[in-house]
Amino acid sequence: MVNEQDDSVQAAISGEIRLLDPEVRSSAVLMGEFLDPEFTEIGASGRLWDRSSIIAAVTQDADPSAAPIVASDMEGRLLAPGIVHLTYVSDNNGRRARRSSIWRRSEQGWLVYFHQGTLSSH
Repeated sequence: MVNEQDDSVQAAISGEIRLLDPEVRSSAVLMGEFLDPEFTEIGASGRLWDRSSIIAAVTQDADPSAAPIVASDMEGRLLAPGIVHLTYVSDNNGRRARRSSIWRRSEQGWLVYFHQGTLSSH
């Protein structure tokens, strides 16, 4: 079980880090490779997003040459076989948020199923 937990958590962390990369955030195709078909997000603004709306919004505003979003305090836990919960703090040019993602293993690999961000001053 330890190996499954370690491998699963590492796969989810790797995917989350890639999603913060400006190259991925500027490409609808690349972003789509990481988002589950049933993906939903509650944004830091409180808005509810689905897969297509978040891809459109993020890629429209993305700059592939921008500095990557910095993630800190990232922790993951295997909730059940094929389901990982990640938490971390993001810093996007001083805009900090506490974040939570649920990743699930699929035939396409590990995909983020749900994400929530809450603005934080700490």
